[in-house]
Amino acid sequence: MKNYFAVVLLLAVLGLALPAKAQDKAPKSEVYVGYDYVRVNSNGNSFNFNGGSGQVTYNFNRWFGVVGDLGGYYTSNGFSAGIISYMFGPRVSFRGHGRVTPFVQTLFGGAWSITNSSQSVFAMSAGGGVDLKVSRHFAIRPVQAEYFLTRFRNAPTNQQNNFRYSAGIVFRF
Repeated sequence: MKNYFAVVLLLAVLGLALPAKAQDKAPKSEVYVGYDYVRVNSNGNSFNFNGGSGQVTYNFNRWFGVVGDLGGYYTSNGFSAGIISYMFGPRVSFRGHGRVTPFVQTLFGGAWSITNSSQSVFAMSAGGGVDLKVSRHFAIRPVQAEYFLTRFRNAPTNQQNNFRYSAGIVFRF
């Protein structure tokens, strides 16, 4: 069910973006900072993590860019734990909707567990979001929702299927 949510979200973003006709000029680079909520699913249990992330995007043209993402998340759900994620990958933006810019992205990299048994493992995310242009150099990102996979070895399946929600501000250059 959780994986279907990500697929439905991606299809909805793509469906909104297909009728694009107007030509918006893309910024060469963007810097995002914001709040993150991560729902971590491990060993049949779920935990709420809160934190933040930052992204730097370089746009090669009006629709294709490369993203670097660094995030940190923490929980004290009866125990203290933290995760730092560092991922990179392509983004496809659907410009031409006036002030609204939907996007989809897939990022690959790693995650580091900040616990007594610190470990660095494979991580990836796939999802999308929407930027609302406020001015030429500033936008608000009310939603970015992603399937967020980690492969910490403390779970029976060695794979955690997580959900990540982000919201924040975008600086465009």
